[in-house]
Amino acid sequence: MAPEEEEELRLVNRLGESRSPYVRAHASNPVAWQMWSDESLALAKKHNRLLFLSIGYAACHWCHVMERESFASTEIAQLLNSHFIPIKIDREERPDVDAIYMNYVQATNGSGGWPLNVFVTPDLEPVFGGTYWPGPNHSMTAQGTLISQTVGFLEILKKMKDVWTKQEARCRESAKEITRQLRQFAEEGVHSRKSGEKSDEDGLDIELLEEAYQHFLKKYDSTNGGFSIAPKFPTPVNLQFLLRLDQWPTEAVKNIVGEDECRHATHMAVDTLRKMARGGIRDQIGFGFSRYSVTKDWSLPHFEKMLYDQAQLLDVYLDAFIVTHDPEMLGAVYDIATYLTEPPMAAPGGGFYSAEDADSYPTHADNEKREGAYYVWTLKELRTVLGDRDGNICARFYGVLADGNVARENDPHDDFISQNVMKITTTPAALAKQVGLAESEVVTILKEGRKKLRDYREKNRPRPALDDKIVVCWNGLAIGALARTSAMLLDIDPEKATLFKKAAEDAANFIRKELFDEDSMTLYRVYREGRGNTPGFCDDYAFLIHGLISLYEATFNDSYLEFADTLQKSQISFFHDPTSSAFFTTRSHPSLLLHLKSGMDAAEPSSNSVSASNLHRLSSLLNDENYSKLAMETVAAFEAEVMQFPHCFAGMLGSVVMGKVEVQTVVIMGPLETVRKKITEGVGVGRTVAWGGSEWLRGRNELVGSIPKNKVGVMICAEGECRETSSF
Repeated sequence: MAPEEEEELRLVNRLGESRSPYVRAHASNPVAWQMWSDESLALAKKHNRLLFLSIGYAACHWCHVMERESFASTEIAQLLNSHFIPIKIDREERPDVDAIYMNYVQATNGSGGWPLNVFVTPDLEPVFGGTYWPGPNHSMTAQGTLISQTVGFLEILKKMKDVWTKQEARCRESAKEITRQLRQFAEEGVHSRKSGEKSDEDGLDIELLEEAYQHFLKKYDSTNGGFSIAPKFPTPVNLQFLLRLDQWPTEAVKNIVGEDECRHATHMAVDTLRKMARGGIRDQIGFGFSRYSVTKDWSLPHFEKMLYDQAQLLDVYLDAFIVTHDPEMLGAVYDIATYLTEPPMAAPGGGFYSAEDADSYPTHADNEKREGAYYVWTLKELRTVLGDRDGNICARFYGVLADGNVARENDPHDDFISQNVMKITTTPAALAKQVGLAESEVVTILKEGRKKLRDYREKNRPRPALDDKIVVCWNGLAIGALARTSAMLLDIDPEKATLFKKAAEDAANFIRKELFDEDSMTLYRVYREGRGNTPGFCDDYAFLIHGLISLYEATFNDSYLEFADTLQKSQISFFHDPTSSAFFTTRSHPSLLLHLKSGMDAAEPSSNSVSASNLHRLSSLLNDENYSKLAMETVAAFEAEVMQFPHCFAGMLGSVVMGKVEVQTVVIMGPLETVRKKITEGVGVGRTVAWGGSEWLRGRNELVGSIPKNKVGVMICAEGECRETSSF
């Protein structure tokens, strides 16, 4: 590139134009950030520069660290602005771009995460990438850590500049080869069969559930719960798979996996949920759960709170309560549902915001944020707020120590000196014996102490920053979880059931009004300061359909089921691959290097596993064989991968069962106001529930329409016929 050509390009930071809180937070950086757009990509081609893609999200702790260390540096900015096209991307707005380059970083580095930083050619082919790299303002104090040994971002920038300047042809050749391999890998496993084909063995079988169970059994941490070493993630998809093994109405699952094994699967899941509920990963003073635990015993989290985690954990704690009737599981259900339906997560006009940050100011007078500052406590604070006696009792219960309870090796930035992360370390009964008080008195002290600490925290500490985007897919998960919770609480706590149902309905109605275009039948992904420009991705359709089906089953309001049916048709039209079946993550676009299909579960269930489940449920509710056929073809598209790694497809294994044993539809007949109490009895694993008095449903489902309208009772519909039953 000739010097005079370089001088022609004077980039300016354009992030003030973005609606994303994460992207906009970098608008004051000296780095001349561009947004992901055709215009920015064209600049790279015109000036033959490498693009530097930096992808993150608002609640990401290490994204903030890198912003302070590197992107606020004038030295870094000079290099980026003069020799690259720097682009900042919110992964929650563009999960398609994130997925492509995360695949690359995971394939080349063995792991990934955020911030995700990738250098790509003007043709968008990756050259080099990684996650967090220390910057010139690097302040890490921990010695002997992997981070302290990591090559710095400044050195990487200089190297990439030199490599592109001196070895551009070699760079391009290498990037093309990597891209070829990524494309080949992406296509493997989703061409197991052509759409509509059948294998000799008739596809995936229920034995895969036993293989997946054996994997989790081997990985299970019997001391701390969970299925990995540190860091430890909740993985709700896997926990739900284990909880539901013993709940399938068909004996086929128990016969293959084993009755004792199914019961032990429940034990592993419930034990994990119990350890999490008592750990630091749960906000013991407020509500909700953090993203993951740095430690193997769930004691020290990264403190960001994500909507998709709350929604999935609400679902799985609800399953655990239904199975065990354990008050501790119900307590977690109330906790998470309360977090979702109160400020700051509940949007005033309906819907749920995306996340709360990990970092915040310790006090209103501070000007430097610290990780977990809103959540941690000193022993002195407890005694000051609660008094010596109650403060000491709460300190014992929550594991609060005078010198703090965070190990030095887990505190590289010195954020937690003398600080304590609250975790439940004993029981009220054991604590009562230790302090010589009645158990009832200790319970009162703990209950009142929690409220006083929460009130003190809300008054004296600035709340972490809120990512106030309303993202359709995560709202879909929350709608479904709250709908199920409201149905389950109908007899136990009608007031809360009504509150949670209203929150789910308000969110569904908001999305339909603000983020769905009736003319084009298109969802839009994000709402913030108005509707965003990005059309919905496959997961937006899949997760919202999932939530709407559950909301219908909790309310018997036809409009939700009708909307789910409409969205399902749109999803098929926009994303379905008619050649190899299954659903693409996004619609094809020239700016996307790969056209991916999501099959494996991660922090969220895969869009194809949720889609397959939706199709089975809709087929059952609407008596639509085309939907069930498409569900089985969707699962079959991943046959090779599922057979090799069934535990990576835990969310899809339920659809394997539904493909072998038809989903039952419980049809409740009679006046609507008299059948609502049947809702919780009807909904279960492998079942759907419908109200047979609906004119719309009777017209859409011929089987339901064949039931006499004046019938009062419960019918089970499956395999083309309905039969009356007194129990299910």
